Amino acid sequence: MSFVADLRVVLQGRDFRRLFSTRLVSQFSDGIFQFGVLGFAFFSPENQTTALGVATGLAVLLLPYSILGPFVGVFIDRWSRRQILMVAPIVRGGLLFVTAGVVAADVPDPFFYAAALGVLGVNRFFLAALGASLPHVVPQDRLMAANAVTPTSGTVLTFVGVGFGFLLRELVGSGDLGVALLLAISGLMFGLSALIARTMERSLLGPTYDPNRPQTREALRNVVAGLADGARHLVHHRVAAATMGAMAAHRFFYGMATALGIILYRYYFTDGDPDAALEGIGLVVAASGVGYFLAVIITPYATERFTIVRWVPIAMTVAGLLSAVLVLPFQPWGLPIAGFVLGIAGQSVKICADTTVQRDVQDAYLGRAFSLYDMLFNGMYVLAAALSAAILPPNGKSYLAVAIIAAGYVASGLAYRAITQQRVPVTS
Repeated sequence: MSFVADLRVVLQGRDFRRLFSTRLVSQFSDGIFQFGVLGFAFFSPENQTTALGVATGLAVLLLPYSILGPFVGVFIDRWSRRQILMVAPIVRGGLLFVTAGVVAADVPDPFFYAAALGVLGVNRFFLAALGASLPHVVPQDRLMAANAVTPTSGTVLTFVGVGFGFLLRELVGSGDLGVALLLAISGLMFGLSALIARTMERSLLGPTYDPNRPQTREALRNVVAGLADGARHLVHHRVAAATMGAMAAHRFFYGMATALGIILYRYYFTDGDPDAALEGIGLVVAASGVGYFLAVIITPYATERFTIVRWVPIAMTVAGLLSAVLVLPFQPWGLPIAGFVLGIAGQSVKICADTTVQRDVQDAYLGRAFSLYDMLFNGMYVLAAALSAAILPPNGKSYLAVAIIAAGYVASGLAYRAITQQRVPVTS
């Protein structure tokens, strides 16, 4: 089915519409918040952005998802999910007002990053509760359609929130008070999602009571062992493991490209003008968002025509070759087009990874497989930013970084193809 057809089908359910609205409002607010954090960390006139600063900022944005991800399920399966969707926005909104106060008071940056980490930690619980709640508001025969439309719609609303944040910044200014106002507005918007969640009945979203469920402390101890067990299981499903590896490789090289683009716009293309740099990066983000959306339309047809094991290396190889052609001239026009290309390729690979893991991994291991997926998805991005901090010059113009990105995409595509073509030995 197409995206529009899937959306039309699932919107027929009243409870789904309420949960879906909660997601859309929260992810729109999250876009404003992310723009505020990125603007303060990388494009504030008072701050001198470096590759190390970029790595720190991206770590703050993403590490809570990698570190907390495997553990939040323990609590999501024990606490009322509807209550989480009500309480988390209130807590997050309060933390956002604290963060806004920290920025307005011009306290040292470590206090800002600590407050932002608290906001994102709470958000991790909120997003996990949204995902776990979906099967309670959608019939089994419509669950695949709901899974197809909700992440894409949420991502689109995040990009819209980023755009809204950009417009707000133009109105309120780029100084500390302007950033503080952005964060406060994000907190107010996120609070609206709590009001929407309140319209749902308390027990609607689960969890279902299970007297045999292990105690919380025991469940937390079992998380690490369960992840190791899930990794061993995943290794025996070659296509799923290889496709997840391709997704991780994309995130690594996409993370390098992000750090490269931020420093180039901040110092090489704009001579240190933070407002002009932010406009340039905003264009790259918008182009990447368009690529993400088009991938949702293209990938089903491409995988039907080529199969997943052929389409993934095609997407990776094209991404590597075109990124080199577009970025190596080091001209401002090349980066938005490269962002568009990497958006299509990256989201295509992610869709293929989602599909192969859901299709090939046994249901008993599926949660652990996606916990590993989540850790790789965000951890590789942060790791790439750390490498960029080590190799990027102050103005960002690095032929070495572009070569690593381009060759890495191509090599990853070839490695994926080689792994998935291996014959499984037949045992008698």
